[in-house]
Amino acid sequence: MNALRRRGKRWLVATTALAFLLVAETGRSFHNGGIGECEGCHHVKARGTNIYNLIGSDQSSTCLRCHEKRTGAPAEEHHVSTAVADMPRGVPPSGLSPGGDFGWLKKGFPQEPGEVHGHNIIAADFGYFNSSNGTAPGGNHPSGSLHCTSCHDPHGRYRRNVGGAITLEGPSIKASGSYSNSPDPAPDIPVGVFRLLGGIGYRPKSLDASQAFRKDPPAAVSPTSYNRSEGESQTRVAYGSGMSEWCASCHVDMHGSRMSHPSGNDVKLGQRIAGNYNAYIRSGDLSGNKARSYLSLVPFEEGTADYTILSAHARSDDAYLEGPGPNANVSCLSCHRAHASGWPHSLRFNIAAVFITVADGGSVRYPDAARDPELARGRSADEIRRVYYDRPPQLFSTSQRTLCGKCHAKD
Repeated sequence: MNALRRRGKRWLVATTALAFLLVAETGRSFHNGGIGECEGCHHVKARGTNIYNLIGSDQSSTCLRCHEKRTGAPAEEHHVSTAVADMPRGVPPSGLSPGGDFGWLKKGFPQEPGEVHGHNIIAADFGYFNSSNGTAPGGNHPSGSLHCTSCHDPHGRYRRNVGGAITLEGPSIKASGSYSNSPDPAPDIPVGVFRLLGGIGYRPKSLDASQAFRKDPPAAVSPTSYNRSEGESQTRVAYGSGMSEWCASCHVDMHGSRMSHPSGNDVKLGQRIAGNYNAYIRSGDLSGNKARSYLSLVPFEEGTADYTILSAHARSDDAYLEGPGPNANVSCLSCHRAHASGWPHSLRFNIAAVFITVADGGSVRYPDAARDPELARGRSADEIRRVYYDRPPQLFSTSQRTLCGKCHAKD
């Protein structure tokens, strides 16, 4: 009996140590590239009040139980929404992830309702409701069914295998494949796809087969630190290929004859546009060089699905700021945030005003609603600084024009 107790204690110590290592290695990740614990999202001991037995009243409300920053709580990497109590007038959302903070949907400005700031997820428990659009712009995805799970597979079934093939079924996923420190897939040991995005054939159970995705998730890698201020260094997500094609699953007509700006794997920058990007530092300053030209407010796809390359480029310390070559391409995320932003259409920068900074006594500052109503469009200077991810205005020109100039300054 004593021997059994000793073996039991050794087993408990060993499994506790293993659990600790797994938590440490996964970076506090609940999903870890695949499925999380069932009871994290579903009632498992009693019947819930909705058809999917979710803890929240709907799909997105269940997600935001963990992914919204609550009042008084510290901001963490996985937060994609800020509680409305933390955003009184003039105070911006706290989130600074590459995808943006859904809290911007709750901040309306004169003649500009909050709903125009991004994807209007339905999360009744957290005050997110349907937009006035009946369907996704350029597509037929019903807006009344837009949840976090419309894009992200909550069960994380899609996996990246050795050689890059993405499959829906196969061996268990061993870890997230989203980060610069994620392990490579091994034979019969795949990793998760970027951000648990749905792949070919994916559709939430709330939609019919006509809404199934037609493309696999993009090739992309995030640095391990990403929900952060860019006041001192930039957050570079290494986008490789396939983002626009994936977005077209819902916004199909935005990538055809009705689209105002070309994007996708086949829309290469070419020598001229790549040269513009690399030379551009700010309005009036075209003295830059390719080695340090990257700007996270205007990212690009590198035109590769090589995860060794992408993992080396995904940084948040400015150690790699090389700009594009001619084979890089424009993607939807070159101009838009995936979730929401402080500008209409989820844009990364303001294209509705002539200038995005103000010359003030020989220095430069961001516009403010009280002093510069035409440029600020109802926003405080703090809100505008947050839209630009806390960049000091001094990084721009005293009369900085829209960042379309990053690619088109010489045109």
